[in-house]
Amino acid sequence: KKFTDEIMSANLETATATPEDIQEVIAELEQYRQRLIDDTWEMAKKVKMPKQKVMKQLEDHPEIAYIDGALANLRSQQPS
Repeated sequence: KKFTDEIMSANLETATATPEDIQEVIAELEQYRQRLIDDTWEMAKKVKMPKQKVMKQLEDHPEIAYIDGALANLRSQQPS
């Protein structure tokens, strides 16, 4: 099962999720997002890719964009 599928199901379940559940999902998404960024930088270093090109790839990365959207959605559901 893909991680993005888990995000999708997590988003669907937030209607009945507790604030603690939402916070846990946010923490997991943030960790996964950071791992994607770290892995991209590691690969870029190995192939000596220019920093600007790496930054562009990260900006255009579909999973990172999806995670950012999911995080914004989850954060909007947290009580103030």
